[in-house]
Order: sequence, then structure tokens, then C-alpha cells
Amino acid sequence: MAEDGGRNKRLGRGLAALIGDAGIVPASQDQAAAQADKSPPRDTRKVPVEFLEPNPRNPRKSFHEKDLTELTDSIREKGIIQPILVRPAAGKPNHFEIIAGERRWRAAQRAGLHDVPVLIREITDQEALELAIIENVQRADLNPIEEALGYEQLTAEFAYSQNDLARLIGKSRSHVANTMRLLKLPNAVKDYLSEGLITAGHARALITLEDPSALAELIVEKGLSVREAEKLAQDPEILSKLSGSKDPAAKVEKDADTRALEKRLTDSLGLKVAIGHKAGKDSGELKIKYASLEQLDELCRKLGIETR
Repeated sequence: MAEDGGRNKRLGRGLAALIGDAGIVPASQDQAAAQADKSPPRDTRKVPVEFLEPNPRNPRKSFHEKDLTELTDSIREKGIIQPILVRPAAGKPNHFEIIAGERRWRAAQRAGLHDVPVLIREITDQEALELAIIENVQRADLNPIEEALGYEQLTAEFAYSQNDLARLIGKSRSHVANTMRLLKLPNAVKDYLSEGLITAGHARALITLEDPSALAELIVEKGLSVREAEKLAQDPEILSKLSGSKDPAAKVEKDADTRALEKRLTDSLGLKVAIGHKAGKDSGELKIKYASLEQLDELCRKLGIETR
């Protein structure tokens, strides 16, 4: 036990100095105290945007169009205030891998900037992943599935326990455990969660169900609250009646071509698209689901429809 305690105290001490240097909020009191330690030498400079590349290990995979647009406008007006945290890219002289600040880099390109300020650090893969997760969790930039995948990656690659992760990010162990449990949900439900169509509270109510997808679809279609979803999860008979089927799990399996087209449309629009093609007929329906009025406005803009 003493050995584990020692490891936890050491966890992130060198990392905390990097966090303080990069302007990222410390995740715990231990890390805040560690900022008093001497930081590594600073190397801040401006580099061409094309010399930066995303970190493939970054837990954050989705960037909302509205947020990017707002940040682009801000950068165009005031520039980048906080440097992008990077490290040298392996085997590529004068190129750098982004550790924290990929959204700023993307927005800078949209704003037409040629150079961006960077803070260069020589750090390991483990520290780079820790920093990426801490920054995004502290800023609430990760959706629950991205957050869970980040925790899983640290656990699988660097043997972190849930207690280690809780100390690192400044959250409770139960928060870490509940977040990682979301990865047990079916892919369709995880897609809803990633796209903001259901919340982590909804998802936790689904985990113990035999068919989480049926209730998840009902939550999206009827706009159910977490409390309503929890009540339904405890009464499968009511769920069956509300979903309009005695067997919510009985669904027609879509062929690979239909699923591929759904994915292409989803990626193109940035919204969940479902195709319901009637067997043996040329007709069907196309459903586009949005989680906010801003997403609806963005869809209308792409279709050339004026909403105001």
C-alpha cells in the first residue's frame, strides 16, 4: 500500500509544472502545489501552421462547427492569446505534434493565419496523453465517450488504476468508474452520446438493460428527461408500449451499403442521419437528428435555407 501511495504522490509532479506553464488549470491540490517546482526551460516561438500536426492519441475526436466558427472569429479579431502546446514530431525536423490546442490550430487555419505561437516541450507519450486528457476534461471539451476512451487508453497503455486517474484529473473515483462503464453500451447508443443527443445521465440508466438501444432511441425521439428514462428502465413493459412494439429489440438489420451511406451523410452534415429503406420498394425515409437549435440553423445554412 505504501508503494501505491508513493506512486500516487509522484503522479503528475513533473506534469504539473508543464500544465502551469501551458496555462492549463491544475487538476488537483497536489498538482497545484507542484507548480512551485522549477519548470523546464521555456521555448516559445511562432511557427507556420503547416508545420503542426494533430496528435493521433488526442482523446478529442469531434469539433463542433459552431464552436469552431466562434473561435475562428475571435482569432481573426484578436489573434491567438494562449500558445499551442506542442512537442517535436518524431522523424520530422522543424515539425511539431500538438499536445493541447488542436481546436485553436484548426481555427487559426480558417482565420487565414500563417504563423501561430507555440510552447515547445520535450515530453513522453504518457505525459502527452495525460496533458491532452487533463486540458480537455478541465475545459469540458470532451464528450463522455471521448473521455472514457482517454481513461481506457491510460489504463491499457500505462497501467493506471481508477484511483490514479481520479487523482490525475481531479475527479472522484466513482466519476472515473461510471464514465468508463459507458464503453459497454452498444455502438448506436455511444453515437447518440457522442453527438449530444442523450446525456451521460441518460446513458447510465441504460447500462443494465438487455436492449439499451430501444430506450435510447425512445429518449431521442420523445425528448425524455433523465428521470423519465430511469423510470422506464425499471419497467420494460411501459418501455415496450411507448416504443410501439412488443419486442423493442426486433429490428430489421441494415445492409452494409445502407450503413456506409448513413455514415457518409453523418460525416458530411455533422448530424446523425438514419436511412429507413422499405424492403422490396424504392421508397423510404431519411431522418436527420439534431441536439440543439444551433445545429438546426447550421443544417439550414448548408442547405441554403434562410432561418431569420
